Amino acid sequence: MAFQLPELPYAYDALEPYIDARTMEIHHTKHHAAYTNNLNAAIAGTELEGKSIEDILANISQHSPAVRNNGGGYYNHNLFWEIMSPVGGGEPSARMNIDKAIERDFGSFDEFKKQFTQAAMTRFGSGWAWLCVDADDHLFVTSTPNQDNPLMDVADKQGAPILGLDVWEHAYYLNYQNRRPDYVEAFFSIINWHEVTKRFNDANPGRSNF
Repeated sequence: MAFQLPELPYAYDALEPYIDARTMEIHHTKHHAAYTNNLNAAIAGTELEGKSIEDILANISQHSPAVRNNGGGYYNHNLFWEIMSPVGGGEPSARMNIDKAIERDFGSFDEFKKQFTQAAMTRFGSGWAWLCVDADDHLFVTSTPNQDNPLMDVADKQGAPILGLDVWEHAYYLNYQNRRPDYVEAFFSIINWHEVTKRFNDANPGRSNF
């Protein structure tokens, strides 16, 4: 079965003023749609048809650049839309496991935000900043170039992504132009911490409560 472009869980203008409607519409219907279509074309008639996107990415070094670029673009954007929300933002609730994990692994939310912002700001050119869970169930921040992500066996550090920020210029240029710092700061106002917490819990279903 071919991969499908998902519907957004909110209207294109729902994230304003942080991300404008026109950017969201172009990003979803043009960029994400292209990654989806190109991924389907790249795997058509191969052994990758019918595999999950996670399985494909886990062994991405064995596949073509078209599968790597478009498979990453497909997965990354699926996550990106879901970890943003018109409501929420700020810091996670103290009732959430992710709040306690951030405190444990970074010392404070402010330190996590500092490290995540640095990852987003120091990624030269196009790429992503990530919050991930490693094999020992600890959180870490990293960044990847282009449409790579930490699920890939080519990543500098592998883990389960639970939060990701797209720092390609197409994600923010209409509204922010070259002001990436303003875009990164705005992102913290629309993070869906309930979804991030769900992904954190799913990364280790057997975890005991903090």
